[in-house]
Amino acid sequence: MHRFLIRRAREGKTIRPTRALVVGFLIIIVTGALLLCLPVSSRGGHWTSLLTTLFTATSATCVTGLILVDTYTYWSPFGQTVILLLIQIGGLGFMSMATMFSFLMRRTITLRERMVMTTSLNVNDMAGIVRLTKRVLLGTLFFESVGAVTLSIRFAADYGVVDGVRKGVFHAISAFCNAGFDLMGETAPFSSLTGYATDPVVNITVMSLIVLGGLGFYVWNDVYEQRSLKNLRQHTRIVLVTTAVLVLGGGLLTALWEWNNPATLGALPVQSRPMAALFQSVTLRTAGFNTVDQSALTGPSKLLGVIWMFIGGSPGSTAGGIKTVSVAVLLLTALSAVRGRSRVHVFGRTISPRSIMNAVTMLVVGVVLVLGGTMVLLACEDASVTTCLYEVASAFGTVGLSMSLTPTLGVVSKITIMVLMFLGRVGVLTLGIAVLMGRQRETKLYYPEAQVFVG
Repeated sequence: MHRFLIRRAREGKTIRPTRALVVGFLIIIVTGALLLCLPVSSRGGHWTSLLTTLFTATSATCVTGLILVDTYTYWSPFGQTVILLLIQIGGLGFMSMATMFSFLMRRTITLRERMVMTTSLNVNDMAGIVRLTKRVLLGTLFFESVGAVTLSIRFAADYGVVDGVRKGVFHAISAFCNAGFDLMGETAPFSSLTGYATDPVVNITVMSLIVLGGLGFYVWNDVYEQRSLKNLRQHTRIVLVTTAVLVLGGGLLTALWEWNNPATLGALPVQSRPMAALFQSVTLRTAGFNTVDQSALTGPSKLLGVIWMFIGGSPGSTAGGIKTVSVAVLLLTALSAVRGRSRVHVFGRTISPRSIMNAVTMLVVGVVLVLGGTMVLLACEDASVTTCLYEVASAFGTVGLSMSLTPTLGVVSKITIMVLMFLGRVGVLTLGIAVLMGRQRETKLYYPEAQVFVG
């Protein structure tokens, strides 16, 4: 039955889960923006401009972390709560949150909802989707609770019990959802976690939450079901290997280029530098927290940051970017071509042509969006190419790291960054399918192959 309905959806004759997903995110963003406009949302008790609240709501819902105003000093506790809810909904996906209420009310999950859930979690089969969603919700609750308790105990020592718990809960959810929003403006606006660059409890907890949130819900479920590395599916293996290489490789390269930089790692005790380098590598995976000044990084570290942010996290996770699996597929394809092979193999399996096409599409569209966005910022802002490229890559990868450019952006640049954040979170393939579904038709006409010279 579900195959029939999916086929009908492709023909444009019934429900379209990708469109529901895109429209759902837009509704959440607009609702959040309107709530943040209210005087009760700001500390000064005044109305906030719609552009500022729309930017903030987009950044929170798309779990990015780029901000025009400091979250702690500008927004009231009510406003901060709205932002936190947007982060949680955006990180898990609105359908996961809606399903949670259905579970609590013991309501039956409809077929339409199951189809949207499948699209939201980026899986291919509706079989077991309700069970997977339950595990996602329970896993999220568990990881965020452990992180919140740990951070609350640590922050309580500096800010008191009440404020410490509030900061602990906020940062645990923000870290797990890879959002990058923080409440450390009490010390200094836009300071993020720079005050805890040498604190192992905060660093390890936040890094663990970031990595867990960026692995993807499908990977969680596979690890939970298999309980053995030998039985893991190919997708899970690719995600785990690629993530490990990016995190460790990024940490080593950051340490190499920043070790003696007096404005970054060089300002820290020697024993704390490896941890700070690793944190920088992890946070580039779409998290947005920082323990060192991004503007003070060396040139190679900034370029590494752009590449790592562009790659992002893994499919079906709280992260953005073109995704780790896309990069792995592209590298494996290139390696197979160099070896003269016509098929791409990994872990004893062949990667389908459709997966390769999707990876190429993600890369090409991602490059076009990032370069296009950079050109817009260069035309509108008085900033260097590196600064604009870093900002745009951060937006597309839903990272949230900035070289202090975001608060000074003009109207056109703000709109550009908002569009990039939305595309990075929803996904260019999902948005493309949502727009084009119903217009496309599977062709029954096949042309003869043509030989073209490449390279």
